[in-house]
Amino acid sequence: MQSTTDPAQPLSHRRVLKIALPIVLSNATVPILGAVDTGVVGQMGEAAPIGAVGIGAIILTSVYWIFGFLRMGTVGLTGQALGAGDGAEVSAILSRVLMIAGVAGAALILFQDAIFWAAFQIAPASAEVEGLARDYMAIRIFSAPAAIGIYGLTGWLIAQERTTGVLVLQLGMNGLNIGLSLLFVLGFGWGVEGVALGTFLSEWVGFAIGMWLCQNGFRGTAWRDWSRVFDRVRLWHMATVNTDILIRSVILMAGFTSFLFIGSDFGDVPLAANQILIQFMYITAYAMDGFAFAAEALVAQAFGAKDRAGVRRSSGMTSAWGLAVCAGMALGFALIGGWMIDVMTTAEEVRVEARVYLPWMVAAPLIGCASWMLDGIFIGATRSRDMRNMMVLSGLIYVVALWLLIPPFGNHGLWAALLIFFAARGATLAARYPALERAAG
Repeated sequence: MQSTTDPAQPLSHRRVLKIALPIVLSNATVPILGAVDTGVVGQMGEAAPIGAVGIGAIILTSVYWIFGFLRMGTVGLTGQALGAGDGAEVSAILSRVLMIAGVAGAALILFQDAIFWAAFQIAPASAEVEGLARDYMAIRIFSAPAAIGIYGLTGWLIAQERTTGVLVLQLGMNGLNIGLSLLFVLGFGWGVEGVALGTFLSEWVGFAIGMWLCQNGFRGTAWRDWSRVFDRVRLWHMATVNTDILIRSVILMAGFTSFLFIGSDFGDVPLAANQILIQFMYITAYAMDGFAFAAEALVAQAFGAKDRAGVRRSSGMTSAWGLAVCAGMALGFALIGGWMIDVMTTAEEVRVEARVYLPWMVAAPLIGCASWMLDGIFIGATRSRDMRNMMVLSGLIYVVALWLLIPPFGNHGLWAALLIFFAARGATLAARYPALERAAG
């Protein structure tokens, strides 16, 4: 499939939506897949298989998530090469990404026993659940190169505004996964191993779809120009960008994880309420991803072209759409948040408790909007050092807020600290935005 991207084409709302909407639609397939996998093993009539698939999927998702930097870093680097008119570098980046995925995936397969052991030290389970989860992961781990490779292929496509291709990849992969899970578990009775095999096969098929979508990167000889692919300066820049993004992402994940862990200190009911409300946050993130990804691609291209005005227009236009989405989410949570809570739980005490903290979740999209959009802008500009440093500073502010607010206000203090974390991320990145623009041209 040929790329139709022309970085010089006028920036318009239509162009932003063309990038964003396929991402929003592809994200919608993720929770559907999780629900189907849980549902099919639930038909076995036992609790252990459900727990095994759940914990096995969480462990592998967490391990693969470490390599999420490959998507973000690839968008910025590829988009900038595209904006600079350097088609050879666009192809060389694709080769580097696939090599990283191959080496990382092979390492995970080689060290799987140690990884699984460490995971169960952190999150122990019953002997039966652990045994079934190990069976599940022992099958799925062999698609690690494909799963990690999809991060890079997705980033490469997003940089070229080919998000319809990303939608095709996700629909193909997740649709096949759903079909195979139903066939292997309900049809053949293969249980937990059937779910794992279905995911293993679908991830490799997804990788194959991604490679087909990226075939234009293999036209010509640039993708195998090894002097360029292994150029020391370019490799070092790629490594630096990806390392900074990894550090930033680990701190961000630590913030969310600590929120859930600290919430457990307030008792089972507040913990359950927090778990339900944080799902609203994930819904917002899925919706925002499309416009953050649009910012990544458009800012990267303008940055590569050394078009300072283009960087400003791209940042402003995508952020306006992001703000509109966040405002819509906040309004939706205010109007139907209570109904959503009732759908998610039948426990009356949890329903009552969740409604107490619902106003925090109504405010969260508005307060978090700047951080989500600025993340995309800084990724596109590959200003990863700023992302890392501002995340470290925001993390420290979050820790101080937890220390000051939880003793007097309890769970309300926990929610306030989380929103302060969001605000700090937005404010600190905003403070660095003028330097980003200056660096563009």
